[in-house]
Amino acid sequence: MNKVKIDFVSDVACPWCAVGLGGLLAAIERIGPEAEFEIHMQPFELNPDMPKGGQNTGERLMKKYGFDKPRLQENRRVIAERAAAVGMPMHQTDDSRSYNTFDAHRLLHWAGTLGQAQQVALKRSLLKTYHFDNLDTSEPDVLAQAARDAGLDAEAAREVVASGRYADEVRADQEKWRNLGISSVPSVIINDKYLVSGGQPPEVFEQALRQVAAGG
Repeated sequence: MNKVKIDFVSDVACPWCAVGLGGLLAAIERIGPEAEFEIHMQPFELNPDMPKGGQNTGERLMKKYGFDKPRLQENRRVIAERAAAVGMPMHQTDDSRSYNTFDAHRLLHWAGTLGQAQQVALKRSLLKTYHFDNLDTSEPDVLAQAARDAGLDAEAAREVVASGRYADEVRADQEKWRNLGISSVPSVIINDKYLVSGGQPPEVFEQALRQVAAGG
């Protein structure tokens, strides 16, 4: 059985990252026992300077990309449909806000020390927290609840958030990926050599993973 390493570089704030993660996990499920997959959630803050309390997401995106309201609503509809198709619930509204995600990345680093399954479960939980529940991922109570929903120890998660642990590791990892040329997410790096960019459907990930697992 061939072992395949996957670095999933993404941000909790990125809706296309939810689409991409759902597609990746669906592809891995389709491949089943034909290969062994080692998945690592890697940090990438899209908005590292996001202030406390966040900003209205729609207003921010319309200003950043020059969208009008109909274009914004159509984009949200498309993303929500793509996310739902791969089991990643999403519900963005006119009141949805964008929040700082640095502490969420610290918590994900902690989950990675517990195991791959724990880290993936927390990533899914945090994406739901952000894009479906529309809760502030810079708030300790929100992060503790996300950990609990992922089957992790909420009090241990709360202690990680309060302690400031893993801040240096997260910053170093983000710098590493930027130095390697990653400028948008999701970016999926397979076996440290192959890049799949964007919120791709399961078929795209499945084809790439099968090729790498077969040595292609």
